[in-house]
Amino acid sequence: MDAENSLEDAATLAGVPDEFQRLWTPHRMAYIQAGPEPLREVCPFCAAPEKSDEDGLIVARGKTAYVLLNLFPYNSGHLLVCPYRHISTYDEATPEEVAEIGALTQQAMRVLRTVSRCDGFNLGMNQGAIAGAGVDAHLHQHIVPRWASDANFFPIIAKTKALPQLLGDVRRAVADAWGQ
Repeated sequence: MDAENSLEDAATLAGVPDEFQRLWTPHRMAYIQAGPEPLREVCPFCAAPEKSDEDGLIVARGKTAYVLLNLFPYNSGHLLVCPYRHISTYDEATPEEVAEIGALTQQAMRVLRTVSRCDGFNLGMNQGAIAGAGVDAHLHQHIVPRWASDANFFPIIAKTKALPQLLGDVRRAVADAWGQ
């Protein structure tokens, strides 16, 4: 059955048409099933570098820090810069780690601007659970690309974020553009 016939057949299925649009995001089921504190027993930022770049969602590796996609992104292309060392706060980082986190953040911004044509960024580090850190035991810097049209009612009303790209596709695009 081709897509055109599928749409025609959908008109005869059970249900009453209404004014609501449906946004199907089956990839979000991994987040829902993981619960509010996924990977609590294993630090995801210590585990990621031990995996392949594809499996760990890593886009670039440095000497003291690396860049990966956020598994639960706010927007498509939401990156994290993490030191390899398991430290919890910025003041515990060495001068070398601070410098590399900064350099990787700058490069990530350049790459995201090229790959996603974003209009701006939110950058930040949530230090400690009370400050909103989802993984408070391992330091990480957020780089969230923003577009003029990316704000809508979903996060406020439905606690849902619409993401137009799959993580693997975003990882591949950012990693491919990293060295250019």
